[in-house]
Amino acid sequence: MALGRVYSLCNASYADTANPTSVDEESSAMAELTLDVPDELMQRLQPLQDCLPALLTLLVDALSSQAEGAPLSEAQGTETPLAYTEVLDFLLTRPTPHDILAFKVSDPAQARLRLLLDKNREEALSATEEAELGIYEQLEHLMLLLKAKAYALASRQ
Repeated sequence: MALGRVYSLCNASYADTANPTSVDEESSAMAELTLDVPDELMQRLQPLQDCLPALLTLLVDALSSQAEGAPLSEAQGTETPLAYTEVLDFLLTRPTPHDILAFKVSDPAQARLRLLLDKNREEALSATEEAELGIYEQLEHLMLLLKAKAYALASRQ
């Protein structure tokens, strides 16, 4: 894998601004990241460019937790939910846009989410359950973004 080209991924909403560090008064400062990556990796990253900041944040948090000697589950304050593991394992398979569109978490992971949602409606969740539900919400947001990008890519083909 030769590193011959420099690629810059930038959210289109930031690309046209004269000052990329202050897109508008309500958003936080944004820095542009330029990386040398193989062509094959660039092709895989392109459909994910809008969610790269969120993915990088998760990765940095996970690596920081491991560097400090604490497993990811302890850093999150809960055991890693089954759906989280399933999504990570799925993304490691290098899914196609059609694979992303068809992806669903397992029945046990869906059942756990339903249990948390039902319990949240009926009574207060524990701090651990709230953290777990928060992880499910983040996963749902990530998968919605991925599926939207995958749909756009699949409809072009």
